[in-house]
Amino acid sequence: MPREKRRDYEVGYRNPPHHTQFKKGQSGNPRGRPCGSKNLKTLVNEVLNELLTITENGRRRKITKREAIVRQVVDCSATPDLRAVRIVFDLLRDIEGKSEPASHEPSAFTAADEEVIEQLKARLLRKQEEFDE
Repeated sequence: MPREKRRDYEVGYRNPPHHTQFKKGQSGNPRGRPCGSKNLKTLVNEVLNELLTITENGRRRKITKREAIVRQVVDCSATPDLRAVRIVFDLLRDIEGKSEPASHEPSAFTAADEEVIEQLKARLLRKQEEFDE
């Protein structure tokens, strides 16, 4: 910066001294994460979305690796492989739990639950009366 402009440059809030400002073309975080690097989730998704060529009923098809994995697990669960059956059931439980809307009906309380609720109400009312006095 020319000397004439340096004299009338006021250092303060949002106006740092010139010697501490970033130089042109210099990164503010030179050892930071490199551009274009991917995290684990992105890498796994990219690999699972790659295409495979399979032969099904004498015809060739292209499917994703993700679909191939699901097909293999489901096919194994049709055999007496208990681990594959457990995996499929866990997947189904997760899928069905997310897709079904939550019921808006209140759950039914048992007699013991009702008694506990009444005791809590009585205790809260006593505390409120003590506070008001």
